[in-house]
Parts: sequence; structure tokens; C-alpha cells
Amino acid sequence: MLRNVMLKTLRDQRKSLTFWGLGIGFVIILTISFYPSFKDMPGMDAFIENMPEAMGKIFLGEVEDMTSPEGFLNSQLFVLLIPILFLWFAISRGSGAIAGEEESGTLELLLTHPIKRSRILVDKFLSMVIAIMIIGFVVWVSMTLGIMLVDMGISLFRVAEVTLSALLLGLLYGTFALFVGATKGSRSLSIGVSSAVGIAGYLVNVLFPIVDRLEPFQKLSPFYYYMGADPLSNGLDFTHVGLLIVATAILLPLSIVMFERRDINS
Repeated sequence: MLRNVMLKTLRDQRKSLTFWGLGIGFVIILTISFYPSFKDMPGMDAFIENMPEAMGKIFLGEVEDMTSPEGFLNSQLFVLLIPILFLWFAISRGSGAIAGEEESGTLELLLTHPIKRSRILVDKFLSMVIAIMIIGFVVWVSMTLGIMLVDMGISLFRVAEVTLSALLLGLLYGTFALFVGATKGSRSLSIGVSSAVGIAGYLVNVLFPIVDRLEPFQKLSPFYYYMGADPLSNGLDFTHVGLLIVATAILLPLSIVMFERRDINS
């Protein structure tokens, strides 16, 4: 009756995935459509220079020229909005994969089938990976449509690279949410802890460089490996990509071990 947990999970989530894709696509295209008027706005460079440093770092990252195509996309989308959307989506999927099923009472039913716990968790993980990849594709297609709409001179390949980097960041936090949920069996705890770690990671990345003594610790943040090399302008840093993948690969077996050792709540 239950042949493939991964496919069943994707089937059950197809409606929400569709609405997520439509919503993200609309936001991206709408944002890019403002570029023609934005790039001709006078005094934008002076606005950035006069902004308090901490506030500028939080909302603009390292962007210095918001009127260039790269500066606009980074400041309006890739510094904050796109990673937040990826994290929000991934954490919701990761927290619901095991803990959500357990709280709704469907996990016990799932475990009555002759399927190993490790197989269930890996299938849930793979369904999350596929869902995040679909969202990543939607982001890139929406970017492409928006860029073509306003005739923005920027490499679509570079857009694909920074989108991939954001996808890997989201996957890391989604896997962390999966780990917390598999360990504790609480979806709300998984969402809360993962979101707090995500916010902390973002603030460490943007604020620690302001203080000389704290700057070396910036590299503890996953956000540094997402955006530190500015993949939209320079392309992917494969060392950074590799570290995001390795961190995710470490969390997956840890999630399996914790899930297999834990008693499932009745």
C-alpha cells in the first residue's frame, strides 16, 4: 500500500508547493520590475553612505552600488529576501518531516509498515531536497523573466550560481530542522530552534565584521559561505559550496541515529 515515502510526501505537499512557487515568483518579478525607475533615482549612493553602518550591513550586506544590476539584485533580493524565503520553506519542510508526522499521529501508522526508520528519514530528506530544488528552479525562472522584462544586463548563469548557493543554505537549515525534529519530536521546537539559529547566523555574518575582534568569527556563519564570495558578481566559490554540502551531509546521519534511538510518542 505504501511503496515510496518520498513520492507520497511530495504528492501530499504538491498544493502547498504550487502556492509557494507562485508566491515567490510573483514577489521576484514584481521586485525586478522596479529596477528601471530605481537605477535612475538620484542620491542613492549618498543614501547608502549616510546610512548607519550596522543598519546598512543588516539590510544591504556589502552592496555599495545599488543602481547596478548586481547591486540591485543583491540588495533587494539576494542579501535578505531570497535566503529568508529559502530558510522559511526549508525549515517548514524539515520540521514537518518527522516531528510534524509524529505530532499529527501519522508517524506511528507509518512505522507499522515494514520500512526501516532510516529509510523513512532518508526518504523524507530526499523529498525535502526535491522540493527545495523545485523552489530554486522557480526562483531562477522568475529571475530570468524579470530580467528579460526590464532588459537588465546581467548574466543568467551568474543568477543560477547565486540561486544554487541560496538553495544549499536553505537545505542546510532544513536539514538542521529535520535533525531537531527527529531528536525531540516537536515541530514547534524544531521551527523555533532552527529559526533562532538562522537569525543568529545572519547577524553574525553581517555584524561581526564591524568589530575587529569579532570579524574572524564571521566564518562560523553559514551565511558567510552563501554570500561571502558574492557569487552574483564573481561566481561560486567551490570551497564555500563544499562546506555547505559537507555540513548538510554531517547532519543527515546524525538525524538518522537520533531518530532510531528515540521512543516515539504515543
